[in-house]
Amino acid sequence: MNIQIFGTKKCFDTKKAERYFKERGIKFQLIDMNEKGMSKGEFTSVMQSVKGIDNMINENAKDKNTLTLMKYLLDSDKEDKLFENQQLIKTPVVRNGKKATIGYCPEIWKDWE
Repeated sequence: MNIQIFGTKKCFDTKKAERYFKERGIKFQLIDMNEKGMSKGEFTSVMQSVKGIDNMINENAKDKNTLTLMKYLLDSDKEDKLFENQQLIKTPVVRNGKKATIGYCPEIWKDWE
């Protein structure tokens, strides 16, 4: 298993995801999205795994102007805009190879073990 957790230090669900993997002795790589975001390849892989761009958008993000704009964009334009503004992505994003989850999803992670 090659686990990557994309999240932020202030996100409680990211902390819960870290704890989940630590308790099971599963090594993971933590990437702080405030310091370093996803690459284009990682972003595309996550988007395909979670079945679309709309499932990645955090409706409670602080940047309300960009969130409002996202609602009126075409899917191809949403993808570019979300990649540019990764602070709008729900966290944590947990990747295991080509598989990925958005948010705290221990029921899915259990199947990866």
